[in-house]
Amino acid sequence: MSERTTVTGGWLIDGTGSPARRADLLIEDDRISAVTQPGDLASTDARTIDVGGLTITPGIIDVHSHADIAFALAGDDVSKILQGVTTEVVGNCGTSLAPLGVAHREVATRIAGPDADLSWTGFGDYLDAVDGGTQVTNSCHLVGHSSLREAVLGHDDRAPDPDELSTMVRLLHDALEAGAFGLSTGLIYPPGAFAEANEVATLVSSLSAHHVYATHMRNESDHLIAALDEAIGSLRDASCRLQVSHLKATGRRNHGTMGIALERLDRARRRGLDVHHDVYPYTAASTGLTACLPPWSLVGGTAEMLSRLTSASVRDRIRHDVLSPSPHDWDNPVAAAGWEGLVIAGTGSGSHEGVSLAALADEWDCDPFGAMVDLLVRELGQVTMVEHSMDQADVDLAVTDRHAIIASDGLPPGSGGSSHPRGHGTFPRALGHLSRDRGLLDLPTAVHKMTGLPAEVFGIADRGVVRTGSIADLVCFDPLAIADHATYEHPHREPTGIRWVMQAGQLTVHHGAWLGRRLGRRLTRSP
Repeated sequence: MSERTTVTGGWLIDGTGSPARRADLLIEDDRISAVTQPGDLASTDARTIDVGGLTITPGIIDVHSHADIAFALAGDDVSKILQGVTTEVVGNCGTSLAPLGVAHREVATRIAGPDADLSWTGFGDYLDAVDGGTQVTNSCHLVGHSSLREAVLGHDDRAPDPDELSTMVRLLHDALEAGAFGLSTGLIYPPGAFAEANEVATLVSSLSAHHVYATHMRNESDHLIAALDEAIGSLRDASCRLQVSHLKATGRRNHGTMGIALERLDRARRRGLDVHHDVYPYTAASTGLTACLPPWSLVGGTAEMLSRLTSASVRDRIRHDVLSPSPHDWDNPVAAAGWEGLVIAGTGSGSHEGVSLAALADEWDCDPFGAMVDLLVRELGQVTMVEHSMDQADVDLAVTDRHAIIASDGLPPGSGGSSHPRGHGTFPRALGHLSRDRGLLDLPTAVHKMTGLPAEVFGIADRGVVRTGSIADLVCFDPLAIADHATYEHPHREPTGIRWVMQAGQLTVHHGAWLGRRLGRRLTRSP
């Protein structure tokens, strides 16, 4: 006998962008079997959840997550489920957990812990490991270009020869056949940064119309428009969708260019390309502190980078490149944010977190460049930062564009440090601060940007929209009370205003508290 639940008394925002309406839901086992007018579900054999006038939406889909390792962690990563997220797309910014090369295995082991089983190499074996574990949210997996490149070329700064490129294409095909939703690139991060445009375009040409190419572009500051042109040009021999990851314009001299960037994407759509972008509702970015170093200094991986940083002559060359007048030929966070705008988020030792590089230089009685390099050497390269470099007007333009998806870009669980508030606050911030408080988006549009639209773009079947036959991934919240509380000073504060979260018909969050049930699973792409 099936398990039957009715959800009554709520305002339904169904994820399509349509206005809120009064509706009751009948859930049988893991699916929604009826969406009716209030009072039409007279049933004595179903349990009833009366939501008392609160809002019901589909489970939120975070298309830009770095929670790849969450399934292998002993502890529960509840940062997303407490925001109403039921599905995450992982493998972003060019880095996936397969193919798993030597350098990436070391990083993953450091995050997951020595007891975690990371014995796979290929993408199919990786997905088997995911399926054999448990996870808090559902996951959709991209294969990372940097991971493909590392498996074939290591961290060399050179173009692949024809045989090596063929091997990368074969590994990509293997991943797609195993269940990857598409390909991602991270073209500011080695070894992906060492790839030329033709290499990327060759890989993208292997993707079908059902796949996604998600790119952290080569530049988000002085050469933003050129990077957009490269991303769009990657589709020249492909029929896939393009997803521009965390679209932004960094650096004061680039503030105000978001309108130009959005017009570039509109132009691509007028040519018939399927193009979207995602954005998080904050004016600061976050990444590894090594992003402040010129790409040539990162060739060969962490050990070689640290060796260069301890060589006086090479260090002087790095200093020259970092501090040379703009514009730079690489995406330089120092130029974009300044030393005061670069704040240490996490270190391997846990020291100096929340301190700007300018303040650290004062503390150590040296110049900020010296402080940055010394910190990287002391922490063996294990430093993350928050980069305050964006303009609110640009962020607002990116969020309100009708092709925008709201996503978190949260750093991996287990990486430690004070991190960025987006990991715990993105979606309640959009529903509360952006929609209710600022009126930047009406509530149905905000919900659509984090449910129905991402499901459509990434090909996530039976989720993202509340309709008969869809999986019962649902969120119930109070639109007058939902709020984010994570800040740059306290980034791990949980949101309020979410009454409950349901996954496949089962409650996993109640009154804002995680119930300890790992019901997530790996999802497969729509045909």
